[in-house]
Amino acid sequence: MNKPLYHFFTNDHRRIEALLDKATENELEIQMDFYHQFRTGLLKHIKMEEKILFPAAQKINGGNPLPLAAKLRLDHGALTSLMVVPPSADVIRVVRYVLEKHDLLEEEPGGMYDVCEKLTAGETQAILEKLKNTTEVPVHPHNQAEYALEAAKRALERAGFDFDALTN
Repeated sequence: MNKPLYHFFTNDHRRIEALLDKATENELEIQMDFYHQFRTGLLKHIKMEEKILFPAAQKINGGNPLPLAAKLRLDHGALTSLMVVPPSADVIRVVRYVLEKHDLLEEEPGGMYDVCEKLTAGETQAILEKLKNTTEVPVHPHNQAEYALEAAKRALERAGFDFDALTN
């Protein structure tokens, strides 16, 4: 089966992962230009899902949210909060872990992308056009205040992740 939405999003996952890999090639020094591209790429990806894909599928689903949507939104909130704080070895480790678990829920057979693909089959081209025209999310400089990391930890906890356990 031809799955243009599935391929669009999974290809974007690989692109974003490659940027993170490039940013962290040298464990002792994060390449901030690549990390910035990763950060804005991840936020744009989340925007495409939250503002275009999930609402389109929900609309066709009689206005009912898809079963995985609530969990994925919590993950999105956690990942977004991690983009606020400066990257560190611990932050990168947690980001990678959350992305791995999150992407699996979207990509696995019967996952969110498969469900959305089936529901929105008649709207695929219109959705792809909107996705291709999505603008980047503007970002502020990283917030180095301790409360920013504490807020990220709370967002992670709501999504079912424990920052401290993942970094020890």
